[in-house]
Parts: sequence; structure tokens; C-alpha cells
Amino acid sequence: MRIGLYTIEPNVILAPMAGVTDKPFRLLCKRLGAGLAVSEMTTSDPRFWKTRKSLHRMDHDGEPDPVSVQIAGTVPAVMAEAARHNAAEGAQIIDINMGCPAKKVCNAWAGSALMQDEALVARILAAVVAAVDVPVTLKIRTGWDADHRNAPAIARIAQDNGIAALAVHGRTRDQHYTGRAEYDTIAAIKASVRIPVVANGDVDSPRKALQVLRHTGADAVMVGRAAQGRPWIFREIAHFLATGALLPEPTLAEIRDILLAHLDALHAFYGEQAGVRIARKHLGWYAKDRPENAAFRAVVNRADDAASQLRLTRDYFDALAAGVAPELPAAA
Repeated sequence: MRIGLYTIEPNVILAPMAGVTDKPFRLLCKRLGAGLAVSEMTTSDPRFWKTRKSLHRMDHDGEPDPVSVQIAGTVPAVMAEAARHNAAEGAQIIDINMGCPAKKVCNAWAGSALMQDEALVARILAAVVAAVDVPVTLKIRTGWDADHRNAPAIARIAQDNGIAALAVHGRTRDQHYTGRAEYDTIAAIKASVRIPVVANGDVDSPRKALQVLRHTGADAVMVGRAAQGRPWIFREIAHFLATGALLPEPTLAEIRDILLAHLDALHAFYGEQAGVRIARKHLGWYAKDRPENAAFRAVVNRADDAASQLRLTRDYFDALAAGVAPELPAAA
């Protein structure tokens, strides 16, 4: 699959997720096999570009090519300026968010709310594509609700306005993340446009990735929630698509080493206090399938410094690897 000058190999992409796909997580997923990792959405409003949160979200120093940055907003001229700003800061692909279902975003007429106004969609896409020399991609849902599945129409608007690739989450906005993703709409889109199409929604295993690719005819799959606590899913999917064989599950020792490196990266990127706080959700995801998960989270969530968080995590996974029940103290 190609986006502009860039070959996306393997054709397995990390979905943009607010509060999740920060730089440490993107780097980790790329190292573990993602062909592309899209940033969490950044605001198009220049008043907030110098905030601590935005500066972190716009930090792409040291990321391997291609760097894909998602922008969100509603005003064509403002979105165009945001695209120019992010391209100047190192973005090699600009992705436009028209898929976020969050109430706060949709109430501002951004995210998936934009799908209700196809004329505005066209103006935004045309403005952003004209503003930058890098390829522009778009992420959408199948529609606003079950009675308004207009993703095929949006896809044609995207193609007509120079969008280089289109990612489609197989749910309407009103579904949020409930129910099952449906792929028929994605298949219809792929059949009707010439640009690359990426299928998103419920891709949680190598076999499911192959099933979705076959059902939709899409050029790539996008993985979101299934990568939380399981970033090695990208190499598993890529290996299965290439060979038809399943990789063995990572050992507990490997999971420990991946997680400890992830924690170190979070502490370094955000600083100790914020890094420890942000790491807690990742710790919960890594341990979520273990019977000791609740007790582990209760202990680790009380760790208020990096050294304690790392020590408790290392001891927990060392015990699991040794085949003994982890000793979880009453306080960190």
C-alpha cells in the first residue's frame, strides 16, 4: 500500500487514539511491526499549540518515516493552517479526523459530526490538500447513525478532492464502540474509489485481520483498542498475512521487558510525575488478562515515583515468569 511517496509495509496500521497513541506508544508499535502509526488528534486551533499537551502531541523527533499527524477541526482555513504548521514541524502525512465519536468533539461540530455536512467536508478537504505538499489522508465512520450511512458519498468527495488514502471505522457515530463493526460499507467504498482504503474496527487477531481484508478488499487494516496492552499484535498480524502461520505468544519475560522499556519511555517523555500517572492505564492493559489484575492495579496505582512503578512491575512479571503467585504488598 502506498500513501503518496511512502510505501506502508506491512499493511497494518496503528489507529489514532486520543490519550493513547502518544510518541512512546507509536515508537513501540512501529518497533513491534506497525507499518504506520498515526498520532493522537491535535487541535487545529492555534491558541492551544503552545500548551504542554499540544507540544507533546506535536513532538515527532526521532520517529521513523513516515510521520502521520492527525488534525481535528471544523473551519477550512483554520484546518489548512494547522496542516501547514504540522508539516513544518515534521509531519510527512496529514490525517484529517472525521471519525471521532466523542460527545465533546462532536458538539463542536468536529470529528464524525462533520459527516452530516458533505459540502463542509468537501471545503475542508480541498483547503487542507491545497495547503501542504505532503499527502493528506482522511479517517471517517460509516455515517452518523444507521439511517445516515453516507460514507460511500464521503469517500467519493475525498477522492475528488485529492485525499491520498481513506480509513473507515466500520461503525456509525452513534454506536461509538458498541456492537460489532460491519464491513459491507467498507467493501462498497473500496469497490467505488481508486484511492487506498484502510479497514478499521474489531481487528483484534491475525485471523480477523485476514478475514477483514478478504471481506472488504481493503488495502490495509487499522488496529486500535486491540493494541492496548498488546502492541506485539502488529508483528503477529504482519507475519500471518505474509506466511499464513501464527507466531507464538510472547513469553512473560519478553512482555516484562517490553513493558519496562515502555514505562522508561513514558517517564522520560512526560517527566516522572506525569509519566507515572500516564503509565498506569498501560499497566492495567498489559495485565488485564491475568487473574491478579485488580490487585496488581490497586498496588501499582499507588506508586508515585518511577523507581517504585518499575520495581513493582518487574517483580510482578518476574513472579509470573517463575510460575509463582505474585506477592502484592498492601501499599506501594
